[in-house]
Amino acid sequence: MSLKNLTLIAATVAATASFASAASAQSYFGIGTTINNSAIAELGLVRAQSDGVVAIYDNAAGAQGALLGSKAVRAGANSDVRVSLGSAPARGVIAVLEVNGQPVISKDYSIGR
Repeated sequence: MSLKNLTLIAATVAATASFASAASAQSYFGIGTTINNSAIAELGLVRAQSDGVVAIYDNAAGAQGALLGSKAVRAGANSDVRVSLGSAPARGVIAVLEVNGQPVISKDYSIGR
């Protein structure tokens, strides 16, 4: 592989990382790390850089497990975001904001008892 190709690859990787950092800086979940023990996950404020989806996954020993529910969000501030889970989760969950099918940011939540 030539030096020119290596330089091009390095520049592409750097640009991608910069874009991902800027995207996640514009998107976030509000304050708090605990949700109620309920079939509805009340996340409060979710800020999204673009229209997207908040997906709630089971927290299977610190890893993203089964999808429990999802809710569409619009670009900008979304207040009182509530995601139907079908039933109360037995353990913590991971909320993931996805934009254009790609995860932008995630947050772990414990379940209040």
